[in-house]
Amino acid sequence: LLACIVGVVIGATSCSKSTETLDVPTLANMANVTLGKVWFYRLDSTVVPSFGSTFVIKRYQCRDSVVSSGTDAQGNVAYTLHRHIRDTLGTQAWQYRTTIQVVFRDNNVEYIEDNLRFIKLHKVITEGFSWKGNSYIDTRSINSSYKYLDGWDYTYVNVLAPYTTRKGVIDSTVTVMQRDETSPPGPFDPNNFQQKDYSMEVYGKNVGLIYKEFLHYTWQTSPAPGYESGTYGIKLNLINYK
Repeated sequence: LLACIVGVVIGATSCSKSTETLDVPTLANMANVTLGKVWFYRLDSTVVPSFGSTFVIKRYQCRDSVVSSGTDAQGNVAYTLHRHIRDTLGTQAWQYRTTIQVVFRDNNVEYIEDNLRFIKLHKVITEGFSWKGNSYIDTRSINSSYKYLDGWDYTYVNVLAPYTTRKGVIDSTVTVMQRDETSPPGPFDPNNFQQKDYSMEVYGKNVGLIYKEFLHYTWQTSPAPGYESGTYGIKLNLINYK
């Protein structure tokens, strides 16, 4: 009888561990980048005229397509994505926008966009895990245009929580909080200098990137009040994928 009880307990424990293992998200199923994959997004692009004092938001449909696969110089699996955009009604032809490289390393997934290498995902995908996502980017040279990207701590939150997109609710996701800093802190006041950096992304299990929000601005009060050149923002919200 004791042997039977022990056997049942061990069996139940094994099943529990197996179930827990299956629920652990991996880099591969969160990034979900494979040849032929296509994602469609609503894209909101925030721009300002040179030292303009207001944001201008331009809206598009966006299509990210995985067009090729191979290996990089270090032998890591790498994919090439092409991004195209068109009007929100979908009446115009797709226009090529940019190329993105996605590299799978043993411990992370890197995205190379506009010659900038970001560590977007990192093992292990657990609540509160953090890493320096912009560590490859030169943020400290005197002439660097990317000083605002310095020292960002990417952190996993809401692991395996649902997230609502334009497509609907994606059941199992992970949010990567990248930055939420306002300097000096407090509400925006056009009479005072302020810099803001906000960045986050959400990945759906076996879906890939489902939401992205980024905003960087620097508000100067002289010689005339306005946003510095380089102020920009972007929102991507999943419409569909295949």
